[in-house]
Amino acid sequence: MASELKTSRQGSVVPFTIIEGPEDWRAADFPKLEDAILHLTPEYVSELDAAVATAESLISEGKKLQDISLDDVSADLPTLSPALLEAGREAQWGRGWSVLRGVPVGRYSRQQQLAAYWVLGLHWGRAVPQNAKGHLIGHIKDLGRDPNDPSTRLYATNAAQPWHNDGPADLVSLLCLSNSEEGGESGWSSSIAVHNEILRRAPHLASVLAGPWFFDRKNEIPEGKKPFFEIPVFNYHKGYLSVNYSDNYYRLSQRHADVPRLTPEHHEAMQLFTELASSPEFAIRTILQPGDVQLLNNHTNLHYRGAFRDSPERTRHLLRLWLAPAHERPLPEVYSEIMGGSVVAGKRGGIFIQGAQHNPIPHEAE
Repeated sequence: MASELKTSRQGSVVPFTIIEGPEDWRAADFPKLEDAILHLTPEYVSELDAAVATAESLISEGKKLQDISLDDVSADLPTLSPALLEAGREAQWGRGWSVLRGVPVGRYSRQQQLAAYWVLGLHWGRAVPQNAKGHLIGHIKDLGRDPNDPSTRLYATNAAQPWHNDGPADLVSLLCLSNSEEGGESGWSSSIAVHNEILRRAPHLASVLAGPWFFDRKNEIPEGKKPFFEIPVFNYHKGYLSVNYSDNYYRLSQRHADVPRLTPEHHEAMQLFTELASSPEFAIRTILQPGDVQLLNNHTNLHYRGAFRDSPERTRHLLRLWLAPAHERPLPEVYSEIMGGSVVAGKRGGIFIQGAQHNPIPHEAE
């Protein structure tokens, strides 16, 4: 069967063909992750320090961090900006990910950490709200929430997060501030490579994955909407394949009586999808170090986090941005359910709950 499969590329994708291009990568393509990392040189760090100082000055004059634009700090970043923009292009249109190393989080105050991360994110897109509180920068740490509570988002626990993509944004980024005592491994893999391998091994499951799947809203329900919505895993649209996957949300949606029951084929598809994504052949695994920044394309990559254990001396704490670049791939209308009601590039993304009390950039986790 594999020899009969045709090929295509992003921008001119034909449904149920092998997609060639940089998005179709395997772990063996990056035998030394270190070689694929953008290391912040002393010159880059000096420029970032200057941009942070400019941001702090603007804040002291009454400007809010979320209102600071790239124009406000661009003069401070003559060599760092081009490198950051290239990292963003690689994540958007290349292999689908970039990693930066060397943000001096250890000597920054909390406000400086937030300002530095905001400056980095300005190069990659518009920050969009991550929850009902309207957080534009999220704090990822264990808040002691019950991972078995249907309303709990697993990033607020120390439990493992299964393979998924963060649906409500085109790009997702993490900045590591500190590590746990044990665990907390990060992993990512190409959802395009997984798609291709499923076509080779079990093409009937590719059809299942391109059909109806029901996604639970975790009790964050926009006005007039149901507590779930329908969106395929494989979304072929206007020459692009965009993959949206999170098996725990599909299983959770089964708590609603009007959601169709998962079939044996659905379970078979989830098992194969997760096995491939998590396998050593497909997955890059590492523990992000303080000062590391991960940038992933939500449409072409999956990620996961291992369980971890904090101690009084060591607490895992990351910052997160959900980003909407001004120029992006077209998405089908079903994505409006997870993209804040819009699929228009640059205007889509985020979680919006009417009447929510917003605190856009909290200094600590809430």
